[in-house]
Amino acid sequence: MAAEGSQQPLSIRNSFRVGTSGVTCTAQNAPLDARLGGMFDRGYRLSCRDAAGSVGTLIAVRRDVSVAAEPTGLGGVTLACGAPGSVEIDRIGRVEATNCRDQGANVGYKRYLVRRDGVTYLVEGLAGYDPALKLALASVVNDATVPGEIRVATTEVSDPAAFARVQAGQLDRLGARDEGYLRNNSGRFAESSEFFEALVSRDRVSGGMGLSEALANQGLQQSNLGNFGSSGQLFTQASAATARGDGLAERLLRNYRAIDQLNQRKPAEALQELAKPVSTVGATFDRESLSTGLISRPLAEQINRESSGLKRLGAVDPGLTDQERAEILDAQAIALGGTAARMQGRMDDAQTSLQAAANTLSLVREGRVASTAWLRSEIDMELALVAEAQNRRGAASDAYDRALALLQDAFPQSPAVLAAQARKAAWLSRSGDEAGATALFGKVVAESLSIPDAGATLRDLLGPYFSLLAKQDGKDGPDAIFTASQVLQRPGVAQTQAVFARQMSEGNDDAAALFRLSVARSRDIARNEATVAQLSAIAAPDAQQQAALKVAQSDLTYLQREQTELTSKLAAYPRYNVLSPKNVTLAELQAALRPGEGYFKLMVVGERTYGLFVTPDNARAVAIAASPAALSQEVQELRDTIVKVENGRQVNYPFDVGRSHSLYKTLFGSVGDLLATTRHFIFEPDGAMLQLPPTVLITDEKGIAAYNKRMESPDGDPFDFTGMAWLGRGREVSIAVSPRAFLDIRKLAASSAPRNYLGLGHNAKPAARPVAAVADECDWPLATWMNPISADELLYAQQKLNRGGSTVRTDAAFNDTALLGEQDLDQYRVLHFATHGLVTAPRAGCPARPALVTSFGNAGSDGLLSFKEIFDLKLNADLVILSACDTAGVASVAASREAGVTSGGNYALDGLVRAFVGAGARSVIASHWPVPDDFDATKRLIGGVIESKPGQPLADGLEGAQEKLMDDPNTSHPFYWAAFVIVGDGAKPLMAASAGQGAAPAAR
Repeated sequence: MAAEGSQQPLSIRNSFRVGTSGVTCTAQNAPLDARLGGMFDRGYRLSCRDAAGSVGTLIAVRRDVSVAAEPTGLGGVTLACGAPGSVEIDRIGRVEATNCRDQGANVGYKRYLVRRDGVTYLVEGLAGYDPALKLALASVVNDATVPGEIRVATTEVSDPAAFARVQAGQLDRLGARDEGYLRNNSGRFAESSEFFEALVSRDRVSGGMGLSEALANQGLQQSNLGNFGSSGQLFTQASAATARGDGLAERLLRNYRAIDQLNQRKPAEALQELAKPVSTVGATFDRESLSTGLISRPLAEQINRESSGLKRLGAVDPGLTDQERAEILDAQAIALGGTAARMQGRMDDAQTSLQAAANTLSLVREGRVASTAWLRSEIDMELALVAEAQNRRGAASDAYDRALALLQDAFPQSPAVLAAQARKAAWLSRSGDEAGATALFGKVVAESLSIPDAGATLRDLLGPYFSLLAKQDGKDGPDAIFTASQVLQRPGVAQTQAVFARQMSEGNDDAAALFRLSVARSRDIARNEATVAQLSAIAAPDAQQQAALKVAQSDLTYLQREQTELTSKLAAYPRYNVLSPKNVTLAELQAALRPGEGYFKLMVVGERTYGLFVTPDNARAVAIAASPAALSQEVQELRDTIVKVENGRQVNYPFDVGRSHSLYKTLFGSVGDLLATTRHFIFEPDGAMLQLPPTVLITDEKGIAAYNKRMESPDGDPFDFTGMAWLGRGREVSIAVSPRAFLDIRKLAASSAPRNYLGLGHNAKPAARPVAAVADECDWPLATWMNPISADELLYAQQKLNRGGSTVRTDAAFNDTALLGEQDLDQYRVLHFATHGLVTAPRAGCPARPALVTSFGNAGSDGLLSFKEIFDLKLNADLVILSACDTAGVASVAASREAGVTSGGNYALDGLVRAFVGAGARSVIASHWPVPDDFDATKRLIGGVIESKPGQPLADGLEGAQEKLMDDPNTSHPFYWAAFVIVGDGAKPLMAASAGQGAAPAAR
């Protein structure tokens, strides 16, 4: 495993980035390209982010090639090329060039050819990726990365991990393994996991010897990402796949299990794992044989790489023998023991173990194994922590600097380097050098903006930086906190909202339709990949399963090619050739806020919580005096007094007004003066507050005192909360998912749909489940469909929004088959679902798949509009109203992947809200708990929105309805009035102001 260093020539690397800025594109070695002949020939496949397949190929061969007549290396493509010409390419000079076309798909391609020193270099690819083709050719010819920006079309629907999945599919097994280790060592854990997941899929099918290693590494990545349940399961699978007496696999698994325990802050358990016996490893070949030129079979596998000669000429790295790998793994075990000792406070023992580990590594090939740089840097980091604990400041500084030097040489511009710098900055802060710490942390944040996958690595390391900034007076602290917080932004509904805004940035035109189709194909591909993986995992497939696998693989290949061609066609539209900015400056946010508006961003950073309140002319950062764990407990206990499920039934308790006010003071006490002047409160929650609307917090104690006084009377009603100073009283509230997403939605023009309203609900009661709908024991029971929600609110809304076309579909007309087949859903501005929402699993042991209940449709209908199916709807809506149960809840990672969504999951709002945003909703009204029918509470709340006057903000309509319920003793409990939230920009109106009529002001 060679380290990725800046001095390495490209010709000895498995893959490399093409260009230095713009859309991320890479070249992966393609040793099986049929056009390669001799051992010195090289082949590459080119891939770019958001393209599901190869965008091009490149070969370097020691034979003559015709630029127009050479067979293509792209699968499923038949090229007809025109007469050759010539063009200038930077850093190469004049090259031969020709334009080609795949007549079947009517897609353009380009080819460039140049000859140097007996080698012919030919690059070909989709015309829409021309900048990537030219830079790839220039880089390979120069055997070094040629700087340049790649401006090609991108949907930005994928993330670095999803792109890594594409790259992994284009490397051979050993190449994918090496790349997985490389990305792990450089701190790109999510990307590394994709490479090892690809290896697991391959080795399950082939019965490959590397299955145990791949499973163990996949488990390690999950542990590094904090998914400890998944890591434990994968380690168990790896253990089962390990051959008896395989000392290497046993050592690897031993170490990874210990790391998993250390990641969970369990040093004693880590030491127990390290104490477990492992088998002896014998040398596959000895050093003397190697020096005489004797190459054993394992070494041949490393060198030949399927006869590709990937590491060739004078730069062949013969890899490591089994004995050498065992020595390195044993050194790692000693170092892990030292880490455990440090965590237990045994500093002398820790230093002894860490130094012993370093000495052991120095004996393996005299310390010249490049791939151990990450391990040596970790040892130095641990030695620095030990030196700090022993008050040896100089030794600590030297150790940090050694670790940084190792990583900067081996993994430049990587999350690992940023993490090491952040750890040193934290040490500087602890040592009293706050200025030095602040400067180094600022450098880390600035560099992380251009390094993919940095956020996940830095999430738990930037806490000290936020603490330093929260203490600063003036503008610099809030500005820096705002910038740093966006590095930690999780993928999920924010990413989906950004993709939708990008699609609709200039209206619902032909380009937007092409963009939508490309995004839809990306989801189809992810779903097909899951099907292929599932069928491939069957140990002894029958003939039907084998045929199904063959069809799925064929479909996947077709979809990948089609999606890549669609993305290439997007290059004709300049607005998609520019990367949309992912981050927002504080000044940009302030400029977008209107008088009377305030944006509060809550941030969980490691074990601390911070807040940032932003108004048009002010910004204040605060450290919140409650840990994420403490907030989680407070929120859960408060929610339990709103509604709780006991023995399968919903139960309400008197609302805990004291805890509500205490939580308000914890979160907003330091910004109460700013909140008091805020009419439109835009709240971006994090952590536990993703599960609680801020409107239920009580801002002062007067109402509480009056309530307690009433409770002294025997006739006092414990469910009468009239007179409370709710945060939501007199204040419009919107829920934002990120600053970028909020500004994108605010800038987005209103829907151009010609019809006003489509109401959907009151499913038909089935006499029996349709036979074709029965799938497995994880179906929802028939009782799910037997208590439909009343259609009254839909019919009321239809009457109020009848101008321009208004429709209600209930009973049998409201079925999943009809909805999924409807082609004109994008003709409605408002869609309103009054039906049951399903967000939990139907029973223990079954997966949770968010869905809305519908009537049963045609054969094969399951009577549900699933998370996956909602994503596939084609909407162009200003608002989707989900008058259903707990629709602001989560979708698991598994449910997201099943839907073809390759990022996010496991967080509130990532469920049905995200699905409708992905389908085309600018704003969504969703609920945080099962909404009640008592006292017509739901109808009254939604009626407040529907009755909004032209130009009146959505949030103002909802708030007005909520106030009426707050003031009614029967509905003053938050259970009745607080469930619904607006995800999006509540300042936008349900109906535009008529000509000559201005919109309602933000402040009053």
